[in-house]
Amino acid sequence: MNSIVAKFFIIFFLLLICGTTDKSATISRAKRMRMDEIVRSLYFDDFQVGQKFISKARTLTEADIVNFAGLSWDHNQLHTDSEYAGHTQYGKRIAHGLLGVVAHAGLTYQLTEDSILALLELNWKFHRPIFIGDTVHVEQTVQKLRESATGDRGVLTFAKKIKNQNDEVVQTGTTTILLKKKS
Repeated sequence: MNSIVAKFFIIFFLLLICGTTDKSATISRAKRMRMDEIVRSLYFDDFQVGQKFISKARTLTEADIVNFAGLSWDHNQLHTDSEYAGHTQYGKRIAHGLLGVVAHAGLTYQLTEDSILALLELNWKFHRPIFIGDTVHVEQTVQKLRESATGDRGVLTFAKKIKNQNDEVVQTGTTTILLKKKS
């Protein structure tokens, strides 16, 4: 019985992290993740107002939506019931709006991974639905910079746009973060 439970959790973990149980796909994704970690983290003093950064893209899958519904306890029929969603203004299931916010965080974290001290503020708007199979990326522009009184850190505000594969803006917002300065 314990081996069955252990196998279940391994499969569940693979599905949660990779969206698949194919071991070769898991290994390939792990290699890409390590390659991505080579990206240099930027510090407060590396940024200038008006600088623009574009993230890599990510396709949101049915597994992402199902896992997010389970994690958030949001099982609204727009996200979980194809028959119901097919009769709505969207014509099919849509991703949770907050899943877009979370995906944005994952797509942009490497830029400040080693220097971020805190997320201070998040303001967000939802313009269009994100559908299963949509591929999204984030475009972010440095909007404000303010050095802290201590001088060893600063506050940065990004203006952000999440766009789909058709270059349509699906979500916008701002994030304000506290960053270390270089030593």
